[in-house]
Amino acid sequence: MPRPGTAAETYVAYGMTQKLFEVCSSQADYSIPQLSQKGAQVPKTEAGEDLGVGEGWWYEDLGLVPTFSTWSQVTFLHMYLLTVRLRALPSHESLQTYSRHLIDHFSHNAEHRMDVLHGLTSRAIRNKFLKDLFIQWRGVLAAYDEGLVKGDAVLGAAVWRNLWKASHTGPQGEDMDWTKVARVVAYMRRVISELSQINEADLILHIGSRPGGKPGIFGYSELDKQLVDGKR
Repeated sequence: MPRPGTAAETYVAYGMTQKLFEVCSSQADYSIPQLSQKGAQVPKTEAGEDLGVGEGWWYEDLGLVPTFSTWSQVTFLHMYLLTVRLRALPSHESLQTYSRHLIDHFSHNAEHRMDVLHGLTSRAIRNKFLKDLFIQWRGVLAAYDEGLVKGDAVLGAAVWRNLWKASHTGPQGEDMDWTKVARVVAYMRRVISELSQINEADLILHIGSRPGGKPGIFGYSELDKQLVDGKR
């Protein structure tokens, strides 16, 4: 790795965090099919959010709703997991460099989604949303840090607030399934443990899908489910 504080480190950090962010962003990616259908109306959630289509564990198993807010919170969660690992960098200056680039990549991607997928053509409105998202990111850091220190109950409460918007019911009006929150907590604990064993230069090789379709560290694992089921 380049020496902390050098132009070389900034260049390397920009490229590495771009790739790391892309994996974070892909975990709960979604599309809006109606955009390619002339005259089609984009469906809305009860809260008035554009309702998209998504695949994978976060949507199909956990039942989260494919919206911009869900994507942003799941992306934040994975950015947080990486941030925990990056705190082990040799210097605080290096951590600041990598963290800044990571949130910058998020901001660029989020603004692009607002414009292309959700029709927010006003730069002023997008900037307002981006400021709100940055505040949310600071809240995510504080809430998940507290959970890591104080235990799974506190971490689970933070997950519930951020991913399920502190709702006691699911999207279809059913009672909240708390085992889903527990599975996310188990997932976070496992990922943090596995990331701690990997050199930062090799992170991109391990977090995403690997050759042959083998899941990377970011991805559903039966171990997460078994851990939760074993505690019930």
